[in-house]
Amino acid sequence: MRYVFLIIFFLFSGIVLSQEKKKVTKKNSAKVIKKFDDLDYVKINDSVAALIPFKIEGKFGYKNQKGKVLIEPIYSNVGFFTEDCNILNSPNNKVKKIGSADYASVRMNDVDFRIDRKGKIVYQFKDADLGKCENGFKKQLFHGYMKSGFYGIIEDAKFQNPEDYRDFQIYPQYQYVHIMEGDDLRNPMIIASYNDKFGIIDIHNRIIVPFKYEDIKPNFSWKLARLFEVTKDGENYYFIDNQNRAY
Repeated sequence: MRYVFLIIFFLFSGIVLSQEKKKVTKKNSAKVIKKFDDLDYVKINDSVAALIPFKIEGKFGYKNQKGKVLIEPIYSNVGFFTEDCNILNSPNNKVKKIGSADYASVRMNDVDFRIDRKGKIVYQFKDADLGKCENGFKKQLFHGYMKSGFYGIIEDAKFQNPEDYRDFQIYPQYQYVHIMEGDDLRNPMIIASYNDKFGIIDIHNRIIVPFKYEDIKPNFSWKLARLFEVTKDGENYYFIDNQNRAY
């Protein structure tokens, strides 16, 4: 069974669970645990996730908002500390709590787990434990619209005449736009490209993040953690918040 939750929770795609592959022992589980105290969870930005994924030499771990590594980079894939609806709706009552936002989904040695905030592996995924997710899809109120080779934004309920500039929420002027998934449909964050650089604008065409990046990923990082995944060189990605502060 392919995991539906990875579409949302994993930063990168793909998951295949094999019960017969490498078993996790206390020895290899313990090496991800670091000593830290409550101060390591003090946030710079209260609206952003406390633990933020990072990548080094092809492996993923977690650091706090101050940049301190709290969970060592030993995983081939990780997600944010967020709810997993498949586990929350599990027919196995014993594992339901592991679907809460106190845990994150990770992959190591082609096997998928949930870990706690100390980096301890607490659960290995089993097909039999996966419940069904409710359909949480909400139709966007705004969409991109191309005119004369440029992209703008329209509100579906109001747009009628493409020849009347007043019908546009944002008149076409960008090389690219993408409305990011979020909880506030009336005030979405929008990835846009201008003069071959990427930035973030809001629905009123105000610049939230300056146009200085080679790419911004159109993923779920804004919805899950109030972060944008960006790169300046087209290769090395990292996260920023809506104040353009890097993590």
